[in-house]
Amino acid sequence: MSAVRTNRSARRRTVRSSGTLPPEGSGAAMDRDHALPVRQWPITLVFVVVGLGLVVTWAVDFRYGLLVLGAGFGIGALLRLLVPEVGLLAVRSRFTDVLVLLFFGTAIVLLALVAPQNPWLHLPALENIGKYVGRQH
Repeated sequence: MSAVRTNRSARRRTVRSSGTLPPEGSGAAMDRDHALPVRQWPITLVFVVVGLGLVVTWAVDFRYGLLVLGAGFGIGALLRLLVPEVGLLAVRSRFTDVLVLLFFGTAIVLLALVAPQNPWLHLPALENIGKYVGRQH
């Protein structure tokens, strides 16, 4: 039969990391006198645009919605590149954040443009990709 510990001092204390620094520009965009969404306006703006893109995708047309969604990622990349303090939008280094946001924004826009059923962008390399994807050997 195992003994149950009741002594609270026997718990391990949380170890704080001392070797990591917050990413550059991770300070709040505005001071504490403002509400949290206003203080964190860069990521709030990105969430609003991406949310609008999801609503447009659901209610209107998937291509237009995905273009708006990709634009939201592009806005995030521009904000991260140009605004000195972006709060929660800063995750890694400025270079990495901008690169990742641009990659995902560009990928979403390109996939929306080349989607089947009357694509808006024709890429010859993708014309016969269907016969290579899922081909059994």
